[in-house]
Amino acid sequence: MNEQYDIIVVGAGISGIMAAVSAGRLGANVLIVEKYGFPGGMLTAAGVGPMMTFHAGEKQVVRGITDELIQRLKAKGKSTGHIFDTTLYTYTVTPFDMEGMKHELELMALEAGCEFLYHTMLADVNVADNYIKSITVCNKEGLTKLSAKIYIDATGDADLSFMAKVPCQLGRETDNLTQPMTMNMKMANVDIEKVKEYVREHEDEFKKYQGKLEVLDKGERLSIGGFTRILKQAQEDGVITFEREAVLFFETNNKNEVIVNTTRVPRKWSVKAKDLSDAEILGRKQVREMEVFLKKYMPGFENSYLVYSGPQIGIRSSRHIRGKYILNEHELIDCVKFPDVIAHGGYPIDVHTPEGHNRYVDWSKVRRHLKYGQYYSIPYRTLTNVYVYNLITVGRCISTTFEAQGAIRVTPIVGAIGHAGGCAAGLMIRQGINKATDLDYQLLQKTLIKQGAYLDLDEGEDRDE
Repeated sequence: MNEQYDIIVVGAGISGIMAAVSAGRLGANVLIVEKYGFPGGMLTAAGVGPMMTFHAGEKQVVRGITDELIQRLKAKGKSTGHIFDTTLYTYTVTPFDMEGMKHELELMALEAGCEFLYHTMLADVNVADNYIKSITVCNKEGLTKLSAKIYIDATGDADLSFMAKVPCQLGRETDNLTQPMTMNMKMANVDIEKVKEYVREHEDEFKKYQGKLEVLDKGERLSIGGFTRILKQAQEDGVITFEREAVLFFETNNKNEVIVNTTRVPRKWSVKAKDLSDAEILGRKQVREMEVFLKKYMPGFENSYLVYSGPQIGIRSSRHIRGKYILNEHELIDCVKFPDVIAHGGYPIDVHTPEGHNRYVDWSKVRRHLKYGQYYSIPYRTLTNVYVYNLITVGRCISTTFEAQGAIRVTPIVGAIGHAGGCAAGLMIRQGINKATDLDYQLLQKTLIKQGAYLDLDEGEDRDE
């Protein structure tokens, strides 16, 4: 291994890989440090899927390297591409094959000249005079120091930023509670047509579909939430012991295979080792309950079988940094245009109640959609801080309020954020800049657009396109 890198990216989730690829394509020497033996983060380790959404109405607002990933997967038959969202919650969903996702992310990073260090976790951070001088990692060789000019925190939980003493907010500002975790599970051999038949005959269990049953056949794959009466009966029978109001599942790139996103583990912090351990145990218990429930109660699942859960529970929120600027939910809803915009999103503010049940929630305050076709902006300042100069934070843990994080946390948007953060780091190396806050954001925007990103700029859409 090299003794000195231009850039070290900690975390190989979608945001970290997009950052590494962007920086690598700008000529930077990039090392990616990842705790698992594969990239993809929540998409591959936690079974999260599909990606949602790249669009705002008919307009695709997430493009660039993140969309390039999807086009590569689609060309290999590993993704349907962007298709109509039959849950009617947002615009599009993007199913994919999980193994294909692992391979393609790795290939893109290697093609960009990046180096991987798998099975390695961050252990410590050495900061002096407002700069990270080195990080200590732990792996099979014990504790090792690594150093770079620029560091990118793509851990999802702001681990690198937190260890570097950047101020962070854990969860909700009022009580530090985070959104519940979910142990996703994958069921194969599901009779999708039988599922649709049940929906058509029990429209009352599917609030969003009342009078709109034709949408069931509008997408190439089925994404659906409901089955409220069936779930309630299973809860009354003691088959399901946790609180949940509906069954939610998404058909993957592979027909008749679905990701069930229904388990719920509230009041646990993913940044606390014992809480995370307990959440994993409880999540797997709930998966076992769900497997019995699906096969016994759910039409279309009679001959299905469980093929996957984990190896990590899905995490929606934890820490987010207190950066140079804190993006709030009102700015998202009002579609505020920031001069230093580096990414856009059209996904609504989607906060799963930290208490664990809808009876605690005033949905008018925590789940808000933009008007059709509207999209918000994410400023570069939310990726930087005024405490550690050579650190850029990307992914779901950028500088936002708890409610705003509920919107920008989804994988297409954090992919775009990662693209921007890696591009910024690559430009810092090219320009000889050692403070992330000193980078010319207009140069960053111009370079992002050259790399295929979409930015709605005051000077006109897609500068230099």
